[in-house]
Amino acid sequence: MSEMVKISVNDTELEAEKGSLLIDALINENIHIPHFCYHQALGKDGNCRMCMVEIEGQKRPQIACDTPIKDGMIVRTKGEKIEKVRKEILELQLVNHPLDCPTCDQAGECKLQDYYMDSGFYVNRVNVQKNHALKRVDLGRNVMLDQERCVLCTRCVRFFKNVTQTNELGVHARADHSVIGTFPGMELQSEYAMNIVDLCPVGALTSKDFRFKQRVWFMESFEAICNGCSKGCNVHVDHRKEKYEDDTVFRFRPRINKNVNGHFICDYGRLSYKNEAENRLLTPLAKGSEESINNLKATFIKSIKDSKNILVLVSPTLSCEELTSAQQLAVKSKAIISGYAPQYFDEAFKDDMLRTNDKSANRAAFVEININEDENAFNESLKKASLVIILENSYFDDKTDLLKGKKVINCTSHQSPVNEFANAAIPVASFLEKSGTYINCDGIKQEVVSKINKDKPSVDLKAFLDAINSML
Repeated sequence: MSEMVKISVNDTELEAEKGSLLIDALINENIHIPHFCYHQALGKDGNCRMCMVEIEGQKRPQIACDTPIKDGMIVRTKGEKIEKVRKEILELQLVNHPLDCPTCDQAGECKLQDYYMDSGFYVNRVNVQKNHALKRVDLGRNVMLDQERCVLCTRCVRFFKNVTQTNELGVHARADHSVIGTFPGMELQSEYAMNIVDLCPVGALTSKDFRFKQRVWFMESFEAICNGCSKGCNVHVDHRKEKYEDDTVFRFRPRINKNVNGHFICDYGRLSYKNEAENRLLTPLAKGSEESINNLKATFIKSIKDSKNILVLVSPTLSCEELTSAQQLAVKSKAIISGYAPQYFDEAFKDDMLRTNDKSANRAAFVEININEDENAFNESLKKASLVIILENSYFDDKTDLLKGKKVINCTSHQSPVNEFANAAIPVASFLEKSGTYINCDGIKQEVVSKINKDKPSVDLKAFLDAINSML
C-alpha cells in the first residue's frame, strides 16, 4: 500500500498519498482549484498555470498539477496574493478570446466563463487588436472546432496521443497565433473522437449532434448506463420535458467509473440515446389494429391458459428484475424460457478500449437467473410451441416466417414487423424509461434509476408481468 501522509490545505488537515499530485488531492476533496490543461485521465501538462497555489517554505507560487505531496505540506488555495496571481494569468487568456458567450453552445458549462465570473473582470485593461482564427471548422466525427475560443490546454491533442494513440490533432503555428487543428486534408477518424467535446474546458470543441438543441440550464440529468454493448459504460442522461411535450433525451455524457469505463465512452454509445425516440411503438395492437391494454392483458392470460406448449423468448437487454419476472411467468405457465439472441453479437464492433462484441446490456444476468440461451434448445422449443411470448427480443424481426401458425404476443418498446400479425403487441417502456439492475461483461452489477417523465407512458414490463403472474 502507498504511504499516506498528512497535509494542511487552507488550515484544514487532510490525508493524501505521498508522492501523488497535489491537484488530485484537491480535486478528490472537492477543494476548488481552477485549471484548464490538467485532467485526471490525461495527467499533467503544466501549460495553463491556472492551478497556482501557495506552499509554505516556497519563494513563489507553484502549480498544483506538478507538485508532489510531501508530509507536513502547508498549502493555501485562497488569499489575496494567490488569487491575484491567478487573476492575472486568466487576464492573459482573455486577451484574444472572442465575446461569444451569448451564442456559444458551451455557455453554462464553460470553465473560462466560470473563472471569469469568479474573478470579477468588469474592466478591460488590455486594448489591443484581437488575433482572429477560423470559426465553425468541421473536424468530422460530429465535432466542430472554433479556434478563436481555444485556450490551448491541449487536452484534445493529448487524448488522441495518449488514449486512442491515433495522433489526429496537433498544435499549429507559434506563440499567440497557435491553433489546434487536424493535418491538412484529414478528418477525425477515431470511434472515440467525441470525447474531446467533454474534455474541452471551453467552447472551442462542440458536438454537432447537440449544438443549439438546448441550453444546458434548462435540462435535468440522471445517472444511467449505456446499453450500446455489454460493457455498460456509465453516462449522464441529459433530458428536458417542455410544456405539452414528452420528456426528451438530448444527449449522453460520460460519467466517471474507474472500474468500468474510466472517464470516456465510445461515439456509438454516446449517440445511442437517439434509439429511445426513433420508431417507437406507442399504441397497443391486436393483429395490427388498435386495442386497449386491458383487452390485451385478457388476451395474454387467455392465450396462456389455452396453450400447452409455450415459449417465452427474453432479451439480453432486459433488466435483472424483468428477467426474474419472466422466469416466474415461465414457471407458472409451464413454459420454456430462452434467451437466444445471436443478433446482438458483432465481432467487427469490438475494440481494445471499451467496445465489446456483444451489443446487449445484460446477457451476463442469464447465468445468474438461470436462463438458457442454447440455439438447439431454442429451435426445438420453437418447433413445438403453439404460443410464443416475445419480451423485447428482436430475433424474429427478419424471420417472421418462423412464427407462422403460432399465437404470438410481442412486448416491445419499438416498431417491429412482428407487431403487424401478433395476437397482442404491447408497448413497453424503453431502456431509459425504466429503472433496474444490469450486470456487465465483467460481472459488475449496476443500477439505473430513471427520471424520464412521459405524458403517455408505455407499460412497465416488470409490473405488467407481475400482474399476469398474480392472475395465473
